[in-house]
Amino acid sequence: MIFIAVRFTVRPENADEWLSLVGPFTEATRAEPGNLFFDWSRSVENPDKYTLLEAFADDDAAVAHVKSDHFTAGLAAMATAIAETPEIINVTIPDQDGWGPMAELAPQV
Repeated sequence: MIFIAVRFTVRPENADEWLSLVGPFTEATRAEPGNLFFDWSRSVENPDKYTLLEAFADDDAAVAHVKSDHFTAGLAAMATAIAETPEIINVTIPDQDGWGPMAELAPQV
C-alpha cells in the first residue's frame, strides 16, 4: 500500500470553500480503481489547515493517479487557494491493504 499524508495551509479567504474547491478532484480520485481511501480533515486549532490522508493499492495505482487529468486539474485549482507549499509524507507499507482494527481500544457495552 502507498500511504500519503499531505498538510495544506489554505489562504484564509479560501478556507471555508476548500472542500468545495477540491470536490471534483476528491470524487474522481475516490473513483480510481486503485484508490483505497482519500479523506480530508480540517484542523481544530487552525481553520486554515487541512490534512489529506490517501492510499493506493500499489505503485501502479499511485502512478496512474499522478498521471490523471483530474490530478493536473486538482493541483491547478489548489494552487490558487493555498498560502504555502504543502507538506507531504509518502511511504510504502508492505503487506497492508487499508485500515485495520486498533488493538488498544474497542467500544464498551
